[in-house]
Amino acid sequence: METRSSRTNPQRPTTPARLLAAALATDPARPFLTFYDDATGERVELSLTTLDNWVAKTANFCQDGLGTEPGERVALLLPTHWQGAVWMLAAWSAGLVVDLASTAGVSGPGATEPASVAETAYAPTIASAAEIVVTSPEWLAAAVAAGGRDTVALALRPLGGPFTDPLPAGVWDYGAEVASYADEFHPYVPVDPDAPSTIVGDPGTPVSGAALVAAAQARADHLGLQPGSRLLTDTNPADPGGYLDALLAPLARKASVVLVRNLDRNLLDRRTHDEKVTHTHLVA
Repeated sequence: METRSSRTNPQRPTTPARLLAAALATDPARPFLTFYDDATGERVELSLTTLDNWVAKTANFCQDGLGTEPGERVALLLPTHWQGAVWMLAAWSAGLVVDLASTAGVSGPGATEPASVAETAYAPTIASAAEIVVTSPEWLAAAVAAGGRDTVALALRPLGGPFTDPLPAGVWDYGAEVASYADEFHPYVPVDPDAPSTIVGDPGTPVSGAALVAAAQARADHLGLQPGSRLLTDTNPADPGGYLDALLAPLARKASVVLVRNLDRNLLDRRTHDEKVTHTHLVA
């Protein structure tokens, strides 16, 4: 069984969960993810310990609350947000397969919001693949229409708070549920590094956890990241165009991320100085 204690001190991490454990073993109090929403002024900073707590609670919610099994698929319809990073790591920790192929174009900088369920082409695509659909408020109707076994809605309120208005029947309110789960995660089935962990591309291609780690290390090299580097990016950690840059590459290199939603370029110089940014990768 792969527990937090058994994941500490991995010499060569072979899954995303072990990448997090390796970073935790080095400096658990170090800030890893600093999130800004330039449209609202929100700022949230997560240390590695805080991130790990959120990941463990979310993985426990998946395993015990939703009754997920290793190999089941989860689709994430989320904008650029720190909770997207949490869900990616939690899904991988629980042995789930994150289906990024079915949600490509839904999220990330430049993505458009659906005007109605009838106008979105994504719902049937998601329904064909994922048992679990995780959604932000703007995609809630499409997520429900997708017909997954479980739909989980994130309010994306500060501090991960719940919705203030009722949700459709049968939809889980993540903010109301997750706090009650333990902040240590013990998977019932050990995660196989060679099993599929992510579906990417068109057509969807399965990628193992070990391959993800290798890709993260290669991307960190390409970006020039070093231990202690601080990367500012507006890419989405829950999107095929951002899960390496905004999450796994910095984690693999023991660097950190300044993640920006609704980027205001007028704030870039000041933020780069204030956050001690060493590398920048922007797409908007």
